[in-house]
Amino acid sequence: MGSTDAAQLVSAPDDALAAIDACFDNGWTDGLPVVPPERSRVEAMLAMEGRPPETVIAAHPTTGLECSILGAAANAVMAGCLPEYFPVVVAALEAASETPYNYHGSAASTGGSCQMLIVSGPVVQDIGMNAAGNVFGPGNRANATIGRAMRLVLLNVFRMTPGIADQSTQGHPGKHTMCIAERSERNPWMPLHEEFGYGPDISSVTVYAGAGFCNVENHGGNTPESILDSVADSMANLGCITAGESVVVLSPEHAEIVASTGWSKADAREYLFEQARQPVAEMQRVMKFVPREYEHQGREDMHRGYSADDILITVAGGDAGGHSAFIPSWSRGRGSLMQTKPIGVCIDC
Repeated sequence: MGSTDAAQLVSAPDDALAAIDACFDNGWTDGLPVVPPERSRVEAMLAMEGRPPETVIAAHPTTGLECSILGAAANAVMAGCLPEYFPVVVAALEAASETPYNYHGSAASTGGSCQMLIVSGPVVQDIGMNAAGNVFGPGNRANATIGRAMRLVLLNVFRMTPGIADQSTQGHPGKHTMCIAERSERNPWMPLHEEFGYGPDISSVTVYAGAGFCNVENHGGNTPESILDSVADSMANLGCITAGESVVVLSPEHAEIVASTGWSKADAREYLFEQARQPVAEMQRVMKFVPREYEHQGREDMHRGYSADDILITVAGGDAGGHSAFIPSWSRGRGSLMQTKPIGVCIDC
């Protein structure tokens, strides 16, 4: 930091610093400083919504607490969001409120899942999201603050406080924020928002109760099988294999290899499902065999998921590098199912 920067820090108004400290004192933070929810900033956020501020957009089934548009706006401000990000936050909260997502279990369990968001469609460029290099990492305001807003709503509105309601054994950094964008121009397949049926002009956000991130490295593979076998092996590790859902984020380099010989996304999903499995004897040996899941699958081995449809594949990341990612679900079986909503489209109005 240069001397000029230091001088600017020293001359920062005392009341602004006091407001930040007050947010800490009130327990409104995730452990990092937040932007104080000053009225004009909250009103600018609300201006991005056509519904009344008191409209409930999400509810917590166990606590009975509800999140209004006003509550979401205040927490989006505190997270550092710009107003143009707010429609993404609203759609994500509406998605997480759907019953199959299991808002309480995914936030309270010892498994310690994050609310992973995957944004697809024109909004990615419109608000300047990062879909390229370091897509899971720091450096982009939209990615970082949209995901953080979701966490702050859990903390401040739904009172899922770590160590009290949130009983995560270890947690992981994604619980601060985990929001990525799909990289459409390097995606050889139909983008997610169109795959979900929203059309080319309607963006979407998918919310997923994700466990810890697993990097999948393969710099030498040059066939679909070599790339997908590496991914499937990560998916089938004994530490996480259950019958839950999976998110696979292929880097552009890996996606190009998989699609280069004509493989569709459906082909890739089916291949991953068939390969991501463990023998029943191995599952029994480590005491992770669950008879009801095995019976539901009706196959010889224990598979990752109930079918290929339990695997979401998207494309994101930098132009170079044989690195993809597998994110396991928080729960086994149907404990939590990812949910998707269109952005800026009021379905129930």
